[in-house]
Amino acid sequence: MLPYGRQSIDEDDIAAVAEVLRSDWLTTGPAVSRFEEALQDRTGAARVVTATSGTAALHMAYAGAGVTRGSQVVTTPMTFVATASSALALGAEVVFADIDEGTANIDPAAVSAVVTDRTQVVAAVDFAGQPAEMDEINAIAHGVGAVTVEDAAHSIGSTDDGRPVGSLADLTTFSFFPTKNMTTAEGGAVASLDPTVGQRVHEFHFIGLVRDRSRMRHPDEGPWHQEVHEWGLNYRLSDVHAALGLSQLRRLDRFKARRADLFARYQEELSGIDGVRTHTVRDGVDPTWHLYPVRILDGRRREVFDKLRAAGIGVQVNYIPVYWHPVFEDLGYRRGMCPNAERFYSEEISLPMFADLTDDQQSQVIDALRHALRS
Repeated sequence: MLPYGRQSIDEDDIAAVAEVLRSDWLTTGPAVSRFEEALQDRTGAARVVTATSGTAALHMAYAGAGVTRGSQVVTTPMTFVATASSALALGAEVVFADIDEGTANIDPAAVSAVVTDRTQVVAAVDFAGQPAEMDEINAIAHGVGAVTVEDAAHSIGSTDDGRPVGSLADLTTFSFFPTKNMTTAEGGAVASLDPTVGQRVHEFHFIGLVRDRSRMRHPDEGPWHQEVHEWGLNYRLSDVHAALGLSQLRRLDRFKARRADLFARYQEELSGIDGVRTHTVRDGVDPTWHLYPVRILDGRRREVFDKLRAAGIGVQVNYIPVYWHPVFEDLGYRRGMCPNAERFYSEEISLPMFADLTDDQQSQVIDALRHALRS
């Protein structure tokens, strides 16, 4: 089965991990610091804090933004469930705003219609790798005193008008799962434009520990002393994972270029085919494409999906609208809330997209899709 996504690991990656395994530091060591600094340089953020996963990064970002019981978080239903569930974990009320039906990113007009003076965070998602319209979303969110979070699990390396993802929102989260644009095996990160918020994020992911004597309630206890002022969790990325991330980050531009070529070929060869709608790309963006989403029209998505899987093409669907999950249904959310997202879900198939996908393999995918549509 040809997978829809997979990691690209080379000998440099393996050597980087082996070097850490032979060192004195397996965690909380220099590789983590170097990886965070490299991510700061890449994103333009004031502070980057790594994490054990993209889900952990979202939890950390919401905590850093001050989300607590009674806070309102506005986000998109067209995402992996963690974008919303990690806000629920802090006691927030999640409000869903519909998507732009071409890009599948959250629609700023829909955000504007649902924000209130209780809104603590507006969380956008860069679907497939294309940056959300953060300038408009920032203006809406800041107008009601809210913080913006950009869930960039799909989009590290992407830019909008030349500005890197990581510098577009107050807080930006990344995922380094193996199918993503680069990997640490499991891992994630939070980029903050405000160093003070970044420090709160760091302390939350470090079990809440405070080691700055000037902030301690009992600073004279002894040189060993540390304090916990607010609850936190252990979301620390290890040096082993960080070493892999550093090595992968050096190849991110190559990954991006190959993914761009694959995306362009899909767009060219699938445009104009009856029963198919290709993805909409905004002006001014330069995405690192994580997914290639294609729309299968006329109610044939399940049929075409099954035919492609039978032909050995490991397609996927991204995503079921978040509020369709039973955990949200049990909280009172109902289908029909975001019609654009539900229509997009009913038609979407993600075709194989990864840096090591060959031209011949992509031809196999395209031919299989054409055959499935004809038969």
